[in-house]
Amino acid sequence: MLANELNDLLYSKSSEEILEYMFKSFEGKVGFSTSLGLEDQIITHMLSSINRSAYVFTLDTGRLFPETYDLLDLTSKKYNMVINVFFPDAVKVQEMVNSKGINLFYDSIENRKLCCFIRKVEPLKKAFSGLNAWVSGIRRGQASTRKDMRVVEWDSNYNLIKVNPLIEWSESQVWDYIHNNSVPYNRLHDNGFPSIGCQPCTRAIMEGEDIRAGRWWWENPDTRECGLHKR
Repeated sequence: MLANELNDLLYSKSSEEILEYMFKSFEGKVGFSTSLGLEDQIITHMLSSINRSAYVFTLDTGRLFPETYDLLDLTSKKYNMVINVFFPDAVKVQEMVNSKGINLFYDSIENRKLCCFIRKVEPLKKAFSGLNAWVSGIRRGQASTRKDMRVVEWDSNYNLIKVNPLIEWSESQVWDYIHNNSVPYNRLHDNGFPSIGCQPCTRAIMEGEDIRAGRWWWENPDTRECGLHKR
């Protein structure tokens, strides 16, 4: 089924219904990519009731917060689910760091995108091997770069159907679900970190700032994507 047809079919469905449809209809050919953010934790919670053996994976860039690793361990144990971890190519990371410096991403957008490509995009492609569709926890309200995304789209970057079951959710809906269902979350969220990525590229935000303002804060808002969700 084409992405447009799937979007028409699933647009009015609940997030749980979307996940149930995808992991039944695309059995063995769909995966859920989690960064362990609030939205992804919600999807993991939903999947634990829908399909506990669902293919779930995350990316370890080597520069994550200690709190993120703690949450990964806690989540896997709480839901008794395997969260497959993919790592960047060690040789490529070594060559990049030795030629451009350990914190190369601060020097230029090109360097930052290179770092994201090696540490995130390439491992993601490995995680996608054999899949026809992937599930993401992105929401329109997270960033200007995501305002036009739909429930179901064709991801031309990876030649996969991409499904965003929480695309219409508001931030308040996210937090209500987290609290009402006792979903574990990264404790950095309680310290001014609404969006959490790699440690050197994430800071706490100030009151009134956009929720993605703490990610790659030295760049223009329209360039603040790592390449995983590039349109």
